[in-house]
Amino acid sequence: MPEIESNRDSPFNEEFCTQLEYHLGQTFANSNRPDLKGFWCDGVSWFPAMDTQLTQKCVNDTRKIVTKAWIGKTGQDEYHMTIHFGKSSLRRFAKGTELIDCIPSEETLDWIDIDTHKRTIELRLK
Repeated sequence: MPEIESNRDSPFNEEFCTQLEYHLGQTFANSNRPDLKGFWCDGVSWFPAMDTQLTQKCVNDTRKIVTKAWIGKTGQDEYHMTIHFGKSSLRRFAKGTELIDCIPSEETLDWIDIDTHKRTIELRLK
């Protein structure tokens, strides 16, 4: 099977990142963490730090994609984002199918680790 040549051919694409952006905003709004009060997400880049991260081999080997997101009270603070793949999302990525259903519930933060001082966020997909 040929490797993915661009992110438009990848399940990690604009549509997924847009859904993730809105989902993060709802998750922050539902959070009772004082440091996240008023936080929202104004975008998740669908261009990872390195294009090679979008190959099936790379995602299967590392089980993650590193990109950036704009988060905060203004939505404009740039965060280093690491998206970790779980079993379901790895399977879907390998098949080239949508990842949107692999985004966990917006009712809890247990799939998100965010450090507002270091401006890092790690997400765990299903």
